[in-house]
Amino acid sequence: MEPQAVALPWKHCIPLTLLLVQLSLSDGAASCQILRCNSDFVAATLDLSSSGGAAGGGTAFSREAVNAGYCSALRSYAMCTKRMARACRGDLAYHSAVQGIEDLLIQHRCPRAGPTAQPRPLPQGTLSGDACLYERSLFTREGRTPEYLHCSVFGDTHVRTFNDDFQTCAVQGAWPLIDNEYLYIQATSAPTRGAAHATALTKISIIFKSWRQCVDQQLYQAELDNVPAAFADGSVSSDERRGHHSLTVRTQSPGRHAEIRASHIGTLLVVHQSGRSLGLSVRSPRDIVEAFGPEQDLQLCVWGCPAAQRLNTVRPPPQDSSSSSSAAARAHCGALLPARDAYYQACVFDLITSGDLNSSAAAVRALQDATNMISDTQRVHLLSVASVAPRQAAPLMPLLLGMLGTLTTLTTELCNM
Repeated sequence: MEPQAVALPWKHCIPLTLLLVQLSLSDGAASCQILRCNSDFVAATLDLSSSGGAAGGGTAFSREAVNAGYCSALRSYAMCTKRMARACRGDLAYHSAVQGIEDLLIQHRCPRAGPTAQPRPLPQGTLSGDACLYERSLFTREGRTPEYLHCSVFGDTHVRTFNDDFQTCAVQGAWPLIDNEYLYIQATSAPTRGAAHATALTKISIIFKSWRQCVDQQLYQAELDNVPAAFADGSVSSDERRGHHSLTVRTQSPGRHAEIRASHIGTLLVVHQSGRSLGLSVRSPRDIVEAFGPEQDLQLCVWGCPAAQRLNTVRPPPQDSSSSSSAAARAHCGALLPARDAYYQACVFDLITSGDLNSSAAAVRALQDATNMISDTQRVHLLSVASVAPRQAAPLMPLLLGMLGTLTTLTTELCNM
C-alpha cells in the first residue's frame, strides 16, 4: 500500500514559504528590503501559531478564526511587497515572495480585500524616567545602543540613502525624503538660473510629528538664502517636558546653517546652504527609520529616486561643455576631496552641469557631514554606482531556479488545507 501524502498544518508552511525567498536572495540589491516584509509576516503570525493546535482539533470557529488571521497577515505581506516594487525590480527574492503570497492567498481562499495585520509596535519606551531621551530609554529597556543610519541630499540632486546607495536624481518639484511615524521631510528642487541642465535644492520642509507626552507637532522650513536657526513659529526649542527639550535648533553660521536635534527619536538633522543650493544630512536610528506603513511608499532616503529619474554621474558631459572644462572640473574637485569616490563624482557632475565653481561646496559639505555622522570610517566613502562594474551572474543560478520550482511545487502540495 502506497503511503498517503500528509497535509502540513498551515503554521508549518511559513518556514517553507520563506525558505523559497531565502534561497533566492541576491546580495546585488542592497536597497531592496524584502527581508523586512518577511520578518513582519512572521511576527504577525506568531500569535496564530499558538492557536494552531486548537484549530487542528478544536471547533470549526477556531479554525476559521486562525485562517482569517492568516489571511490578514498575507494581505499585509502583499501590501508590503507592493511598496517595495520599485526598489526590488529584478530581485529574485522579491519575485519569489510575490509568487508565494499569490499561491497562499489562493490556497487559503483569502479575499483580496479585507483587514490587514496590525503593524509591529513602534519603539515607544516608557513614560517614566528618560522616556523622551531615545538613546537612554533604549539602553534601559533593551540594554543596547542604537544602530544609526545616515542619509544626505545635496547638489544636483544627489542622494545617499540609508542603505548606503548613492544616486543622482533628475527630480524637480517637491519630493518626500523621509516619511515615517515620527518625521516627515520634503525637499523641493528647481532649475538653476543660467544653466541649461542644472537643478538645485531650493526648499526643505521638516515636520516633527506629535509623539506621546514628549513633543507636539513642530515645523521647520528652510529656503535658499534663508536657513533659519529657529522653527517656523520662531522658537528655538520645544516646550520643556520631563526636565528637558526634545527639539532644539542651533547654528554655526546664521542664515546658512541649522542643526536640529530630536532627542525623543535620537535623530540629528543638519540643513545648510552650499553655493546656490541647500543640503540636508540626517542621522537616525534604524528603529525610527523603519517605522512606516505601506502607504508611506515614496521616500528618497529609503529607496532612492525612482528608476526612471536616475542619472549617471560619470556620463559624458553635456554637449555644450568642452573637454577642457571637464578636465578643469576633475582637477578642482580632486584638490578639494580626498578620494575619487561618489562625492568626487558628484562634485565633477555639478561643476560641469552648472559651470559654477561654488557648486563644489555641496559635495565637500556632504562628505564632512558623513564623516561626522558615520562612526564606521570604512563606510564614509562610497563608490559611485555608475563606476561599479556589473555583478556577474552566479553560475549556480540555473540550479537555483530549478530548486525554487521544485520547492514551490512541494510547498503547494504539503500546505494544501
